[in-house]
Amino acid sequence: MDPALARQLTRLVDQVSTIVVGKRPQIEDCVACLLAGGHLLIEDVPGVGKTTLAHALAVSLGLKFSRVQFTADLMPSDLVGVSVFERARDAFVFHQGPLFAQVLLADEINRAGPKTQSALLEAMEEHQVSVDNETRALPSPFFVIATQNPSDQLGTYPLPESQLDRFLLRTTLGYPDRASERALLAGADRRELLARLAPVMDGAGLLAAQQAVLAVNASDALLDYVQALLAATRSGHWFVEGLSPRAGIALLRVAKARALMAERDYVAPDDVQAILPQAVAHRLQPLPGAGRGAVEQVRSMIERTPIP
Repeated sequence: MDPALARQLTRLVDQVSTIVVGKRPQIEDCVACLLAGGHLLIEDVPGVGKTTLAHALAVSLGLKFSRVQFTADLMPSDLVGVSVFERARDAFVFHQGPLFAQVLLADEINRAGPKTQSALLEAMEEHQVSVDNETRALPSPFFVIATQNPSDQLGTYPLPESQLDRFLLRTTLGYPDRASERALLAGADRRELLARLAPVMDGAGLLAAQQAVLAVNASDALLDYVQALLAATRSGHWFVEGLSPRAGIALLRVAKARALMAERDYVAPDDVQAILPQAVAHRLQPLPGAGRGAVEQVRSMIERTPIP
């Protein structure tokens, strides 16, 4: 592994950790998600730093950034853009929407209606959009960092399963511990700190890191372990339906990213176990009467699935 790349990734995590205090494990998961080329969903109650984390990641990556506040009246054209007739040209001219960015912060994504949520699907999966019978490519790299509030809060719409499956990871921040909260209370305003941030990586560096992720080795024994976990989700003992092959590929990719961040050129079972709940729980529904959420079920499944 390139030592310079390892140092750069460490600086990236360190810088974001100065803004979102006391959440280094979650920040590392988020960076691994972006290195794996996936989209990130941050779910928690308002005010714990979801938007701040997303903004700090985007600025630190040095990419073209766009933020959209999702509301009940947001329309698909507000995201994608619209063709407007310009008299000087005597023709319709397409005006790009905020979706044409390298990092899109979709803030409170579940406050928009299903029609607007579905407008993101093609962009997230294909990195392109179709407007006026024409396909338009999005910039590269392209990430969606979405935040959402708990579904039991007023004015929220649950994300459909097809869209949840497009997010590589879902994470939560939770309330800060006492020491971290004291640092927030006594420190500078987070918006002022964000304004002072400088990029740690650029687009070329990020693409190089993504290529390095693909080069991380996964042994046959490791692949056997991943397949055993996938089979466990499909056994009918834990969940209503099991994971798809796409979910398995996504899991392996983000496990490789974690290995790279740990300065290893191979994936270990610990990498898979550490990232599994964040990578698959939002894709799974526990059996009726399980009495536990998907994350707890995934952790129990890990404990009972032997490593080959």
